[in-house]
Amino acid sequence: MSPVNKQAIAAAFGRAARSYSQHDELQRQSARELLALLGESRFAQVLDAGCGPGGNSRYWRESGSHVTAIDLSSDMLDEARHQQAAHHYLVADIEAIPLAEAQFDLVWSHLAVQWCNSLPLALSELYRVARPGGKVAFTTLLESSLPELDQAWRAVDEQPHANRFLSHDQVTQALAGWRYRSTVQVITLNFSDAVSAMRSLKGIGATHLHAGREKKPLTRGQLQHLVLAWPQQRGHFPLSYQLFHGIIERD
Repeated sequence: MSPVNKQAIAAAFGRAARSYSQHDELQRQSARELLALLGESRFAQVLDAGCGPGGNSRYWRESGSHVTAIDLSSDMLDEARHQQAAHHYLVADIEAIPLAEAQFDLVWSHLAVQWCNSLPLALSELYRVARPGGKVAFTTLLESSLPELDQAWRAVDEQPHANRFLSHDQVTQALAGWRYRSTVQVITLNFSDAVSAMRSLKGIGATHLHAGREKKPLTRGQLQHLVLAWPQQRGHFPLSYQLFHGIIERD
């Protein structure tokens, strides 16, 4: 797999900083599942790694935690700061966190590590900054996500238009050697039309392809082919996501 273009990813998410909260149903549902897996706990020091506009940071702050928020996108951090979501904000790459080790009781990274070059490296960094006895809680997308988008685009051309995420086996291999527990969740969001479904991806910034993309707008004919090829369910246009939630115990 070619290296991830972190600058392009940061730019895509930065453009979505203000629209994100209008399109974050997937994030809200999956965060609840990660919280359920984490269980009832209080954490004095929390790192929100890949904080986006700060929804999860604000949750932990309101729960009484002292929160440090990091993100690849300065625009996302500006939005989190505007929302007063955390106590500290830092532009940083999860694969090279510029913080000393063993600082946080909880390292939380929700739907961010799928944009990293190396999941083992990202998890190692998250583990490094957690305190002994602390936890790393993360969620990532699995390879079977967005099959409807993939099917619809195949009616238009042979280029990849949905990102290729890791398989369940690849994620568990990245966790080898650590004490962890995990669960898999499937979330299907339904939209009134195909354009709304694609707009939901743009609204959260998830438009950058790992393989890059050609910036050519759809013609009217291509859009019609895409709409007709989208697998519908009872008149709705679904987008399905498969998510891996993991809790690592820091030794």
